[in-house]
Amino acid sequence: MKRLLSITLLALLALTAFAQSETPIVTARVEPDSIFIGDRFDYVIEIEKDQVQTTLFPDFTPPENGAVELIEVLPVDTLERDGRRMKIARRYRLAAFEEGLLNMGAAGVLYADKNIVDTLYARDSVYLKVATFEIDSTSQSIYDLKPQMTLQFKFAEIRGYLLWSLLILVLLGVGIYLLHRYLEERGRHLKDIFKKAPPEPPHVVAIKALEALHHQKLWQNNKHKLYYSLLTDILRTYIAGRWGVGAMEMTSDEILTAMRSIELPDKARMDLTSILMDGDLVKFAKFTPEAEQNESDYTKAYYFVEETKPVEVDPETENED
Repeated sequence: MKRLLSITLLALLALTAFAQSETPIVTARVEPDSIFIGDRFDYVIEIEKDQVQTTLFPDFTPPENGAVELIEVLPVDTLERDGRRMKIARRYRLAAFEEGLLNMGAAGVLYADKNIVDTLYARDSVYLKVATFEIDSTSQSIYDLKPQMTLQFKFAEIRGYLLWSLLILVLLGVGIYLLHRYLEERGRHLKDIFKKAPPEPPHVVAIKALEALHHQKLWQNNKHKLYYSLLTDILRTYIAGRWGVGAMEMTSDEILTAMRSIELPDKARMDLTSILMDGDLVKFAKFTPEAEQNESDYTKAYYFVEETKPVEVDPETENED
């Protein structure tokens, strides 16, 4: 009994080894095998192998003469499975652009075993017949292209467009007239809508810029240099717009010299000098002021603008005087 079991086990091992050592079988075909020029066809490669064997389908490379063009590569499909044996296939969708009998060659796949890597080829080459359309010149005459036909113009073809255009123009005219009447009732004119808004006075621009600077909280985040650069630039811009002094291109000393000929309150002149000097210390001497000084310079800049802005005269008061 033991001898019989041993013989059976050896036989199974031998069959297994034989199945693993059997080389995969490669076949190929085209579907259909005859087409007209420009039509598509499928180039099918099939592999029959043991499921433990490793094979790899090739990347199809069209010939350089342009006779065949690759359209699509479909996924690998399992056709059959019988125990350990299986058959897989891959389709390459192609198109032919050359008449005649095309030789697609023998299909080859990559095969990897324990100690070898080899290319397995199909036994036979694959051929594709590509036909073209035949024109019988004896029964069919060839004519030149016909010239473009000139059709008679009909008003009905554009009547709808003209009516809609006229309606839109009428509605647009009524809208402009109503808008003109509405503006006249309020003492305005239609052309006032397209006028540019007058520029804001320099002191209004400066006050807005100072308020925006205050909300940025720069010196609170240790950005003293940026804080004083913006603060002094706001004053320089205000001075240039208020008195026409080229303060943006001047140094602090040049600004103070140019402002001597301008009538200013003594406090405003002293505040301007203090702000410019503190700004130079922070920007060029890396001086870090205290929080009270930062707030003080901001307040001085704000009141400098308020104290030196133009005085607005009420027309009624001016007439009474």
